[in-house]
Amino acid sequence: MKNIKKIYTNDLKNIVTNWAAAILIGGLIVLPSLYAWLNIAAMWDPYSETGNLPVAIVNEDVGAKIRDQEINVGKELVNTLKTNKSMDWHFTNRKKAMDEVNYGNYFAVIIIPKDFSEKLASVISVKPEKAQMEYYVNEKINSVSPKITQKGASLIVEQVSSKFISTVNGVIFDLFNEIGLELARDLPDIERFEHYIFILEENLPEINRVLNESLADATSAENILNKAEGKIPEVRQLTSNGLDTINKTTDFITTAENRLNAITPKIKADVERVQKISKDINSFLNNTQNINIDLSKGDQLQKSLENQFNDALQTVDTIESSLIQLKKTNSEQAGSAGNEQLDQAIAKTGELKSALQNAQGNVTDIDQFLNQKKQEVKDTLEEIKNKASAVPTKLDAFVDEYQNSIEPTILSEVAKAKKTLSDAKALLTEAQSTLPEVERILKNTQGNLKEGKKALDYAHGQFPYVNAKVKELADKIRNLKNEADINEMINLLRHDPNAERNFFEEPVKLNEHKLFPIENYGTGMTPFYTVLSIWVGALLLISLLAVDVHQDSLTGKQIYFGRFLTFLTIGFLQTLIVTLGDLFILGVSVSAPVWFVVFGLFICLIFMLIVYSLVSVFGNVGKALAIIMLVLQIAGSGGTYPIVLLPRFFQIISPFLPFTYSVDLMREAVGGIVWQRVLHDFLFLSIFGIIALLFGAFLKEPLSQKTKALLKKSKESGLFH
Repeated sequence: MKNIKKIYTNDLKNIVTNWAAAILIGGLIVLPSLYAWLNIAAMWDPYSETGNLPVAIVNEDVGAKIRDQEINVGKELVNTLKTNKSMDWHFTNRKKAMDEVNYGNYFAVIIIPKDFSEKLASVISVKPEKAQMEYYVNEKINSVSPKITQKGASLIVEQVSSKFISTVNGVIFDLFNEIGLELARDLPDIERFEHYIFILEENLPEINRVLNESLADATSAENILNKAEGKIPEVRQLTSNGLDTINKTTDFITTAENRLNAITPKIKADVERVQKISKDINSFLNNTQNINIDLSKGDQLQKSLENQFNDALQTVDTIESSLIQLKKTNSEQAGSAGNEQLDQAIAKTGELKSALQNAQGNVTDIDQFLNQKKQEVKDTLEEIKNKASAVPTKLDAFVDEYQNSIEPTILSEVAKAKKTLSDAKALLTEAQSTLPEVERILKNTQGNLKEGKKALDYAHGQFPYVNAKVKELADKIRNLKNEADINEMINLLRHDPNAERNFFEEPVKLNEHKLFPIENYGTGMTPFYTVLSIWVGALLLISLLAVDVHQDSLTGKQIYFGRFLTFLTIGFLQTLIVTLGDLFILGVSVSAPVWFVVFGLFICLIFMLIVYSLVSVFGNVGKALAIIMLVLQIAGSGGTYPIVLLPRFFQIISPFLPFTYSVDLMREAVGGIVWQRVLHDFLFLSIFGIIALLFGAFLKEPLSQKTKALLKKSKESGLFH
């Protein structure tokens, strides 16, 4: 331990007392920091300067029309890019743009073809076509610039697509909104239509039956019309005959009316005569009561009464005959009009006649009564008087009924019969005048009926198809109602077009949540370049400083540990400068700055053990091994690209590289510490350090003779020192 300390103190003393050594060591301490700082500064925020990348835009778009609306997407894009500072846009023609990009003055060229708007407008056609842009890039200028320009081109395409989609969808949802409003307005009609379809479906069997019956009825109607047309001549003849009959009947009624008017005074005179006879008989009978009747003159009394009764009966017979004749005439010429009143008059006359005959019969018995029973004569006369006294009453009633009822009724019925015949004549005359029109209508109806029958035949033939389609439509309506509510469809269609347009312009919005925020690209690369500078610092030390002490009294372990302390001290100084410079010179935003420095010192310890052990044991070969490890670790540690994106070889060796855990450890300090990962990285780095320490401490002396022989042989070539 004493020798180890001695070696270490002598090294420090030599550095301090030898100005040349001090300058070289100072340079070794600072130089690795420059390597990290320059790279970090260069990559601090490279994408903030993309506005200096020259990219040409060539617009050849001639525009198009969508629903009578002029559009020119290329022109709109150019106007948008003129205010866009993400790149150095140059608006030029195709020839100049291609010449400049070939020469290298432009990193890329984006050409908008002349049919760009036209193809976008084809979205409303039957066969829409995708619009295309032409993108030319000169990749030999730089390996990163093509990625940046491609990103710019992709961004332009995304913006155009997003804008176009939002515009088209805005138009579509405008139409949807109009349709939704119309559907809402027409919803009662739609529901009524559905109801009608279902009713129609339900009534299809009845419709089929009616069609069949209508077809049969049409055939029957056609036959009836044919018969009716054939009967027209007969109707003409019957109408003419009817008019003749009415004229003759009217003449007969007029004649009967005249006869009635003529016979009425005679009837009245005969009635008055009967009344006078009846009064005389009553007067005679009254007188017989006031005088003493000479029974010997009974035959004279009988004859006188018989003569008066005969005159009365003859007069009543005349009236009855006249009434019977009037009834006969009325029946022959005017039908039954007035017959009921005539029958009543004839019946009354018969009653009157019967009463007179009864009275006359009693008169015949006077003589017999006088001969047999004188006392009964008076009774008989009294009876005759009573019966005879009834005759004037009946005569008065008959006269009154005839004058007030029979005669007016007969005349009224005759007048009605004449009016009826007059109306019938007018109707037949009108019918006769309309027969030509009826004949014409029948002919037209026959023609229309034939056409209607054809239509019925066609409808009957098409009924199976209509029946199937109506049922199919009804089923579709039922299925649609089961699958979707029309009110929900209306609500969906009536969405705000502007809101829908905004939605489709950016249908998915990314809400970014940075768990471990990194300010810029330089901060993100700080862990890698800091770790790299620590390894480079160790390489510089082993390249310039000797790892051996030429004293025979020292053992290999003493030399190993004594000189290692010197290397570690310088390495710690290198690490402090680079980590503190990251924080205070570059201003890197570190989440845990103290741990950033501590982790750096721990990494320096591990790296120095590895590099120092390799060189201490293998000499120049160890230096080569340290450089090889550096190369492998730059690519395989995941410091610049995620390890999963690297070739399979680097994915395999990555877990066995100290850089993998060192970069990860420094990232924890920069972005935010997850102690579980920190312990994981500490563990594996410690394993690397322990292996290196054991390797150097126990293999340095056994392998030193072989490495010295190799070194001696290499010096003989004159190429190695």
